Amino acid sequence: MALLLLTLPIAPAWADSVPAPRAPSGLLSQAEGLPREFSEHFFEVPLAVRVDLDSRLLGEAMITLDRREQVQLIEFTATEDSQEPDSQRQRWAQYLATAKPLGNCSQHCDNGLVALHYDLSNSQLSILTQAVEQPTTAALYHAPPAHGSHGLLLRNQLNIAGGDREQNGRYALQGKGSLGAWTTLGQAQVDRSSDSLDRTRHRLDQLYAERLDQDRFYRLGYFTPNAQGLVRQPRLLGDTPDTTLGLMYGTSDSLAVNNASPSATPIHVTPNRPGVVEIYRDGVLINSQPVQPGLQAIDTRVLPGGIYDVEVRVLEDGQVTASNEAFIYKPANWHNPLERWRYNLYLGQRSTLLSNWEDDNDHSLSAGALFNYLLHSRVVVGGYLQQVSGYDQYGTSIDWDAANSLKLYANLFQTDHHGQGYDLQGLWTYAAGNLVLSQSQSWQRYPRLIGERQRPPDQVVTQSSLSWLHRVDSRISTTARVGRSDGLYGGTSLDLGLMYHGRLLGSNAHWRASVFDRPATPGTNGERNRGVNLTLSMSLGTDGRRLSGTLGTTTARDGTRDQNVSITYQQPVEHHTLRNVLGTVSADRYGTGLAAMAQVQNRAVYGDSYLQNSSYDNELSAGINLESTVALGAGKMAISGDLQPYEAGMIVDVETDFDAVRLRADDRNGPSAELRPGRNIIPVSAYRPGQVNLDFDGPHAHAATLQPTSLSYHLNRGGVAYKKVRIMRTVTVLGRLLDAGGAPIKGALVINHASRGLSEADGFFAVEMSESTPTLEVRHRGTHLCLLKLDGKNTRRENEVLLVGDQRCSPDNLAAAGVNDEEDAG
Repeated sequence: MALLLLTLPIAPAWADSVPAPRAPSGLLSQAEGLPREFSEHFFEVPLAVRVDLDSRLLGEAMITLDRREQVQLIEFTATEDSQEPDSQRQRWAQYLATAKPLGNCSQHCDNGLVALHYDLSNSQLSILTQAVEQPTTAALYHAPPAHGSHGLLLRNQLNIAGGDREQNGRYALQGKGSLGAWTTLGQAQVDRSSDSLDRTRHRLDQLYAERLDQDRFYRLGYFTPNAQGLVRQPRLLGDTPDTTLGLMYGTSDSLAVNNASPSATPIHVTPNRPGVVEIYRDGVLINSQPVQPGLQAIDTRVLPGGIYDVEVRVLEDGQVTASNEAFIYKPANWHNPLERWRYNLYLGQRSTLLSNWEDDNDHSLSAGALFNYLLHSRVVVGGYLQQVSGYDQYGTSIDWDAANSLKLYANLFQTDHHGQGYDLQGLWTYAAGNLVLSQSQSWQRYPRLIGERQRPPDQVVTQSSLSWLHRVDSRISTTARVGRSDGLYGGTSLDLGLMYHGRLLGSNAHWRASVFDRPATPGTNGERNRGVNLTLSMSLGTDGRRLSGTLGTTTARDGTRDQNVSITYQQPVEHHTLRNVLGTVSADRYGTGLAAMAQVQNRAVYGDSYLQNSSYDNELSAGINLESTVALGAGKMAISGDLQPYEAGMIVDVETDFDAVRLRADDRNGPSAELRPGRNIIPVSAYRPGQVNLDFDGPHAHAATLQPTSLSYHLNRGGVAYKKVRIMRTVTVLGRLLDAGGAPIKGALVINHASRGLSEADGFFAVEMSESTPTLEVRHRGTHLCLLKLDGKNTRRENEVLLVGDQRCSPDNLAAAGVNDEEDAG
């Protein structure tokens, strides 16, 4: 409360004419030091101030002060330097939109308000709340919505493919809903294909409810027990865990706040004198900290996340007295290195619901435990034990960052009565490329009888590969891959590639040359598939048009050599539904083939379709893929063709005075989206509170205003909120307010649907006004003064500015007409 007792030197310039202040640091006592002519431009006029909340910057704003020692906030003008959330600013902007008394709060103390104070010496408005002395320790987990959330998101997928011989189709539905603190998820599909003997099949894949509680999740219902939140997914031999009717429990980072965390490997220094520690990464300074003599740990919370080496220099009296290498371990996939365990546990009964795929009478126990453990700052070990279809499955894994440039992964697994195996992977990266080595081998055993036949002997299945990517320079890169696999079509394969990025005929172009030698398949009549391809792809201008061509040789269907050539043209289309078209002409020894594809997207659906014929037998084939998302919430429904992942959604109705206007919706917690007039759906993040900022899309300025300019949300996964946005065509109104006696009215609040403004000491005002509602409401000292109807008879318009001259305004004239006194207005 010392801030409220702060006093300023008081000059007795107008002590006789001003009432005694209520407190030593009251507004009037501070203003006594102002010259009389300046004080007229201090009260009841717009003032630019800094607003602090409990000594934290809330933003820069415009306010007004009056002689009754009241403050009113007009609007925030700059907030980029504030670390406070936008929802906090909105809360205080709404509270201070009406005049509030300075000093200690005695009534209507919303938001925990204790006191308001204005300091004339630095133009600062300070807000003091009951939270000022509460611990400032950062929260570890986001608090869920206080009253939960509600809504439903439905994702629809339709896939159809067919030719002269067979037709296949599938419709899939995924529903994600929020009911209070619980999230519900369901998946179902209907399909028909030749594999299902041309009968229509249906199946319910999942239907469960899930709840988060800080770092844990609970799941109950009918689900597939896939690993959740683990660094490595286990590799299995035999059947994978099928749908289970039961419950699941485990660790979760979904609610974790992305706070600055320390490195799992601390860094210590021992300076002899007060000095500075400088931390360099790849020769670039990333942080510096003052240090005192003696042994101490430096603060690694402020360093970037990741796994990397740094150089730590100790400077004393401006000279480097020590320098050593250190290691930072803040893995992005491990939120808190101090919490070393991650695990999933599930228990239930194997089951299938609403399915006619097959007669499955196996209702055996389905149970499992999967875990990861941070053994060392560079080593994560994992393990699992599951029972699937009556067989026990075991496995263990290790994920080792052996060096900054070398990562190793190994997995051992075994399934009773099925076999065992291992999997090894290594990744070495260097400045110009990377090298990836993979090796897996399994010893597979089969049941003794397969139908009426004796089981085959045990099989050893091996797969090995080595891939290499190297960038020669910014334009040239090479790739190489050699692989070996067992099986019916196994063998050794070799692929070599050379890529070049350059320009051709003034356009960006990409060349690729490749050589390959691959194992035989039925499509090559048992002969190895060898060939060479040369491809050129280039852009045609900046509007997305592209032309590409391929010339090559390969093994034909009868095992002999075959030459082929193809040309593809791609053209974007400016249409409300058709977005992109592509056509291909190809030729080989069998004849000519044609193919066409179209991409479509509108406010309801996204997808593509294709049609092609074979040069071999002239057979036609076609297909279509469509997706859409339906959102239901807050009593509203909307459909979207935007192909983005939806954790939660927001239905936004855009009402506008313009026929063709687009808005950009930017969310710092999630993806950006585009809003058009009418009903829209935008994806938003789940669990954490967020803010979507709105602005006009494109470089062109609009004589318009947005209300509101930001949309706040706080939803659980699957929740749907509803908001409305108004775009009003505006004109800037310039004029002067006069009272009944012709004297200027200063400090009057001029309000329109589009914006609000304040009259200056001489009565002049400027405000944005909606053209569809040409009225201005005038308030003065908290009371309604008049309503001005600007009918255009006594006004003059210059482009987007409306000059209204003098406007007489008094309580007995609530609809004053403009007098447009040209002499006074000048």
